[in-house]
Amino acid sequence: MKPTNDSTNRPAVAAAIASAIAGTLAMSGCAYNSSSADVYTASQAQREETVRLATVDSVRAVKISSNNGQPTGLGLLGGGAIGGLAGSQIGGGTGSIVTGIIGGLAGAVAGNAVENAAAMRDGVEITVRLDNGDMRAITQTNTGEVFLAGDRVRLLSSGGTTRVTH
Repeated sequence: MKPTNDSTNRPAVAAAIASAIAGTLAMSGCAYNSSSADVYTASQAQREETVRLATVDSVRAVKISSNNGQPTGLGLLGGGAIGGLAGSQIGGGTGSIVTGIIGGLAGAVAGNAVENAAAMRDGVEITVRLDNGDMRAITQTNTGEVFLAGDRVRLLSSGGTTRVTH
């Protein structure tokens, strides 16, 4: 039996681990927490909502963080692992260790940035004046429905959630 050289398998192992981590990160993006006026959870369906009429006062584009500004750490860990594996492929001996550490640190920073960017969605803050004169501001995911100052809209409220629709 011919002895195997572990260094020849390193690129294949690194690629397999990187693929597994990338797949995990991609799948975590599928967990969708919606703040859209068009998406209801199962527990929100078939529930009575209070409907109020209002007039749009102003609209502005905003960004909505689906992770509430608290990254899960998957980007940090995944990026660090991928960067460390990639960096360790450069050089040999002590040089391989040093480049692995540098690659791990750079990958962690990059992975965290990617996770935070992936958690951002386009939103819209709609300020309305109720018929009684009170002002309200509602922020929701931008679904493409266009709201303009002066539009008559409906505010649908239930269980602390308010949606704006035409």
